[in-house]
Amino acid sequence: MADSTLHAIEAPFVAPGPSGVAIRTSIKGMSQRDREVLPLVGAHLGSLACADLRARCRAGTDHDSDQWAERKRALTEESSSRWAGSITKATHDQWGLSRRAQLAHIQNLEAGVRTIAHRLSRPVGEKGTKRAPGGYRTKQEWFQKTRRLHVLEDRLERERSDRGAGVVHVVRGGKRLARSRHNLEAAQLAEHEWRQRWEAERWFLQADGESGKRLGNETIRVGSDGEVSIKLPAPMAHLANAPRGRYVLDGRIDFRHRGEEWADRVSANRAVAYRIHYDVDRGRWYLTASWTIPPVQTVPLAVARANGLIGVDTNADHFAAWRLDEHGNPMGEPRRFRYDLDGTAHHRDAQVRHALTRLLHWARREGVAIAIEDLDFGAEKTREKHGRRKRFRKLISGMPVARLRARLVSMAAELGIAVVAVDPAYTSMWGAQHWQKPLTSKNRRTTRHDAAGVAIGRRALGHRIRRRTAPPPHDQSDRVGHRTAQAGHGTRGREETRPRIPGPRTRSVSPDAARTRVTSASTTVRDAPVDQVWVQDSLLLTD
Repeated sequence: MADSTLHAIEAPFVAPGPSGVAIRTSIKGMSQRDREVLPLVGAHLGSLACADLRARCRAGTDHDSDQWAERKRALTEESSSRWAGSITKATHDQWGLSRRAQLAHIQNLEAGVRTIAHRLSRPVGEKGTKRAPGGYRTKQEWFQKTRRLHVLEDRLERERSDRGAGVVHVVRGGKRLARSRHNLEAAQLAEHEWRQRWEAERWFLQADGESGKRLGNETIRVGSDGEVSIKLPAPMAHLANAPRGRYVLDGRIDFRHRGEEWADRVSANRAVAYRIHYDVDRGRWYLTASWTIPPVQTVPLAVARANGLIGVDTNADHFAAWRLDEHGNPMGEPRRFRYDLDGTAHHRDAQVRHALTRLLHWARREGVAIAIEDLDFGAEKTREKHGRRKRFRKLISGMPVARLRARLVSMAAELGIAVVAVDPAYTSMWGAQHWQKPLTSKNRRTTRHDAAGVAIGRRALGHRIRRRTAPPPHDQSDRVGHRTAQAGHGTRGREETRPRIPGPRTRSVSPDAARTRVTSASTTVRDAPVDQVWVQDSLLLTD
């Protein structure tokens, strides 16, 4: 009988492709005047963006279209109508993101309160089960958790009150960078270095695209020859070096990645959004171009399963992958694609991108799809759920699940490879239980992660993870249940016994037993009349 407490397994599905494209390049050959004008424009527009965000947060959930129009008119006087549109749209996006983050924080606090309250209700020292945690180990820990519970309940009440009133807490430039100002030694920054980072993060130099306008954007215009020009705000029109209040940079850009696609869009006057930003560490100015694309048509699930696929288990330092045929049988040897998540964000991103590139090239050579878990560690990193397991909490916190999934889908779409997402429940446990030992040999040591890759691939193919069910406890009949998981109820001959074939298959009858018994059998009957001969028929020794 199935365990009713098990997690309901969701059906696998083909992950949809990306809906947008973003490319970045550095602005080369900038003059000293360019390096002076861009910070001035960015600082001015950044101050307007700060004021607009303050007004939007003050309005809360009572904000309406009339207030939006009023804010835009106020910004137009200090910049231009197009700059005002870009600033207000960015403000609304940031406010909406803060609301979603606030809801996630409330759900995290609720989960922590439930966990602590449950463990406090259990006797001290009671052991937990796989389904529910037990009590705390000592009375001292129990007392400390009672205080922790009051802290979380106070935070939860405050967050719920803010959400009901439409209040969000946003810091332009980032809360982490703002807090590092009070502990520069830990951040390994001098005061002037922190100030430079803070100002650069608060600058605003981004504009939305406009379809049908010249080169797809009237505010920040980039020509096919790499020339970049900016529509200056009204108070800074005296800095213009081109007609109609525009400033043309001496620097030029050159998109190497997707350059032809970008050139086709700007030549057809299709919308392209641009963002200019300054990298303090490298001392370089960058320009990012982005645009939307029609959703990539995903292949049906049956087509993705046709030739088998590659099951991929995601871990903290590597991908464990195994090729499976369409019947769910492992083929060849397992492979591992390692990456290192220590170091800077750029280093981690490069490591993940390199590992995904090798995985996708292997899938393209095999001509199959990729199956991966639909992971989400958003609610799995709390200290209340995992308690003293600090290493495990750090492990799952360091896995870039969301970025990895987005990058894999976008890279696979470029190569025409389908990605099948499966429910991650019990894949590691059942894979190790049913596949780790059978796939281990003298020359191959199968790990738990390799077995999980097989389990993920079988689930994506629509097969059960287990290899076959256990035989009935009574006998080999069907009074308790069917013997194998492979034969369905409609399969012909499933109730019959296996035919006894002489040879190595049965090992009880020699290969020549049938021939020997037939030739050595008597052909006459003793004491029979001479004129009456009885011949014995050949014996049928096989079913």
